[in-house]
Amino acid sequence: MDLANVTITRPEVEAESLLATIRPLYDEVYAEPPYLEGPDEVAEFLDRWNNQVILPGFRMVLAHDRSDGNLVGFCFGFPLGARTRWWKGLLDPVDSSVTAEDGHRSFAIIELAVRATHRRRGIGRTLHDALLTECQQQRAVLLARPEAPPALAAYAKWGYHTHGRLRPAPDAPVYVAMSRELG
Repeated sequence: MDLANVTITRPEVEAESLLATIRPLYDEVYAEPPYLEGPDEVAEFLDRWNNQVILPGFRMVLAHDRSDGNLVGFCFGFPLGARTRWWKGLLDPVDSSVTAEDGHRSFAIIELAVRATHRRRGIGRTLHDALLTECQQQRAVLLARPEAPPALAAYAKWGYHTHGRLRPAPDAPVYVAMSRELG
């Protein structure tokens, strides 16, 4: 597996090219259970992508199969700003010390996807760790679907702690909010 670290320097040019690279894999992975994303959810991803890719500190890591060069995984995220809405929608009581953001505290992992035929080979962990390698934030945060026990188990094994359930928008599914200290 070959990894490529991608830091967006010219979002107006690079964002479209990156999206074209990851979109087929995104569609494939998130069409599977428990996600079962269809055209509406993919359109929402595309809308979010256009807003996320231009954020300061956006980073992405891609994994390609050495034998054929095909994309087998990707992971991306960005630092949370002081005015983030990340924690809005918490369904469980969480201490304000967990949700306080100052623009330097948390790096949010937005997507981590690995092709089904390449799972359980350490690719997800490798992508995750590569994304966070040069991270200057104190912790990483992510949202995971409770209907995806293998992902939740992996995140717990990687040192993530659960803070509670979170629904980021009224029509969104419920996620598990997790964090892990860095450094």
